[in-house]
Amino acid sequence: MCKIRKKYNKSVVLVSGGMDSCITATIASNESEQIAFLHANYGQRTEKRELKAFYDIADFLNVNEKLILDFTHLSIIGGSSLTDFSIEVPEADLESKGIPNSYVPFRNANILSAAVSWSEVIEADAIYIGAVEEDSSGYPDCRRSFYDAFEKIIDEGTKPQTIIKIETPLINMNKSEIVKLGFQFNSPIKLSWSCYRNEDIPCGNCDSCKLREKGFKSANFIDPIIK
Repeated sequence: MCKIRKKYNKSVVLVSGGMDSCITATIASNESEQIAFLHANYGQRTEKRELKAFYDIADFLNVNEKLILDFTHLSIIGGSSLTDFSIEVPEADLESKGIPNSYVPFRNANILSAAVSWSEVIEADAIYIGAVEEDSSGYPDCRRSFYDAFEKIIDEGTKPQTIIKIETPLINMNKSEIVKLGFQFNSPIKLSWSCYRNEDIPCGNCDSCKLREKGFKSANFIDPIIK
């Protein structure tokens, strides 16, 4: 029986610790010969809990190559309820078409830039990110058009022999489809953390908690983090 060739030799996976990044990491592990995990601490309210989830997911997938970077300049810049404690994290409004105050200005571009630098050094040929466009909170840096544009920046700003693709396997899915895919890939969803507010028990009322709840309910699955 011949071995199925992996899509990439080595991939860097951006792992926040949330459910989407957890499932994306599992997909990347199936499509890559090797995976390396990158995590960003940017002064977010649930920084410690997200970092724990990052390590737990890495251990589950036997990831040895890990990089944790300090992006606290995003907290100093402010402008988001995730990093500025004087701004209240709003109650969930999944019908809203506006950009919520939990949006961290240009965060994904900052993190992707570091991911590209690391990828070039360790010779990774792909970066995986769990961005979701259709059923996200409306963040502008979660659109596929943004990642298409960023790939052009990579081509222009790296060595001639460097080829790095940005993979967004969940980009066009809703949360129900993502949950089902996670169980299909045996993703360690129980190790992930989605809440914007709390580090012990999910608040159940922020956008991220409500989107997660909606996804499990629509998919007819029980969220394994609910005890």
